[in-house]
Amino acid sequence: MKNISRGELKNSSLPQLKTLCEELRNTIYETVSVCGGHLSSNLGAVELTVALHRVFDFPEDKIIFDVGHQCYTHKLLSERAEKFSTLRKEGGISGFPKRAESKFDCYDTGHAGTAISAALGIAKARDLKGENFSVIALVGDGSFQNGLIFEALNSLKILKTKILIVLNDNGMSIAPTAGGAHEVLEELKSGQTDDVALWEHFGLKYVGAVNGNDLAELLPALERAKETLKEQTVLLHVVTKKGQGYPFSENAPMQTHGVGPKTGNEEYSAALGEELCALAEKNDKIVAVTAAMTDSLGLRGFFGKFPERSFDVGICEEHASVLCAALATQGMKPYYAIYSTFLQRAFDEIIHDVCGQDLPVTFCIDRAGATGPDGETHQGVFDLSYLSPIPNLTVAIPKNIAEFREMVRCSANYPHPLAIRYPREGTEGRSDGVEIGKFEVLHSTLSDILILAAGERCIRLAYRLETEVKVRFHIDCGIVNARFLKPLDGEFLSSRPEKVIVTLEDNVLTGGLGEKIASFYRNSGKTVLSFGYEDIFLPHGEVGSLMEKYGLGMEKILKGLQKYARG
Repeated sequence: MKNISRGELKNSSLPQLKTLCEELRNTIYETVSVCGGHLSSNLGAVELTVALHRVFDFPEDKIIFDVGHQCYTHKLLSERAEKFSTLRKEGGISGFPKRAESKFDCYDTGHAGTAISAALGIAKARDLKGENFSVIALVGDGSFQNGLIFEALNSLKILKTKILIVLNDNGMSIAPTAGGAHEVLEELKSGQTDDVALWEHFGLKYVGAVNGNDLAELLPALERAKETLKEQTVLLHVVTKKGQGYPFSENAPMQTHGVGPKTGNEEYSAALGEELCALAEKNDKIVAVTAAMTDSLGLRGFFGKFPERSFDVGICEEHASVLCAALATQGMKPYYAIYSTFLQRAFDEIIHDVCGQDLPVTFCIDRAGATGPDGETHQGVFDLSYLSPIPNLTVAIPKNIAEFREMVRCSANYPHPLAIRYPREGTEGRSDGVEIGKFEVLHSTLSDILILAAGERCIRLAYRLETEVKVRFHIDCGIVNARFLKPLDGEFLSSRPEKVIVTLEDNVLTGGLGEKIASFYRNSGKTVLSFGYEDIFLPHGEVGSLMEKYGLGMEKILKGLQKYARG
């Protein structure tokens, strides 16, 4: 698809715009089919984005996409159509808005709930500098449940500025939207109520609900909103259909929210769902909590079998953590399944509400480590570092799916906070049992080199490394499954005679396994060589390539070992 100029877009007739929408929709489908990405959310937002580009003047005007799942049409309309085939590929364009990528992206997003706060900040800076442009926050109804949204709305009158909030209401986040805020929106768009007093109290002029997939209805509504924006902040309520234009996507919006190539590996989430269902059959205290990601985290079966013990709280990660803590105070056994990158949002609640009270909440942390094509905002490479300092918390890192199953079973009777972090995919493998706080020897030698590897990816790397060291340096290496970051297996570590300790972790080096091992062996005479990700935000790319390039490359590790291996 060729780049489209502003003039072409502004001067197109309505039939021409409709034809353009179909061309954009086809380009998105064809590209995502090859590159992977967010499909249904982008298909549903095509007309809305075309209309915004028609009515406003980007990049002079500013648009912030909440999360950014629906930004593909924006990228196609902002001088990146000819590069769109590189979507999510290493060195190509990102699947999310990126300031470094284009002047049309004014704010980086990737997590829900930030767009209105960001829009207010940009608008206030505009006012202070005496500039004159429009600021638009495009927010999905799933994000609209996030607490940060209401913190931002609370500041509208305080900041005394004007923005346009476009609420893209498709009844979905990743899972179907639920809860009180959802019910208010449902009543507004169905005509059951015209009571907009809630929004007016915040200082908003409510306009809607408008069909966001019908340009004939949408364009005039946007023009009216733009005119009203001269006087006050506007909330334009737009109703779209997730997956619009492709029936298979319309009928399965959850399954086509994120599309990726099939690798043939097994997913840890499926094992989580199976184990929790088995445990819940025997223990009526077990409950499952998720923040709008039931299917992605393997909980659909649990929600079906135990609906009264299943809680999807929407995109409210902090609330979910406190809910788990409170449930635990009353004798329940909560399992909170969440992506590593999203658990960061609940750091305060993990510390004070869960661990501060030493409550038996189990955090099942999916997509840990490098996650690949979603890029900086979705790489799960910080959890070992931000969980490591928290008292009362046990942190486990399974070597494969079989060991993960064992850890979930062990958690059922574990009376303290527990975090189990794991990647999306792996192999079933085998497990010889798990004891809290104990490492496992995988390959034993009388070598001077011992490799401590955390997690499935790093254990695979350890075996490759052991082979390379044997071939190049004629020396064997011991390999250990360092499956607990907290507590460390101090008894095991104290007993080891090796002079050189190598640590491998699918995490940033700062604050992770390597630092803890180095601290343990301080003043021992041993040399600790730690390998993990550099002190950067990992860009989008293929996981293996990211590991190789940014800290876990084989040649880098061998170079570090060379002088010790020769001794």
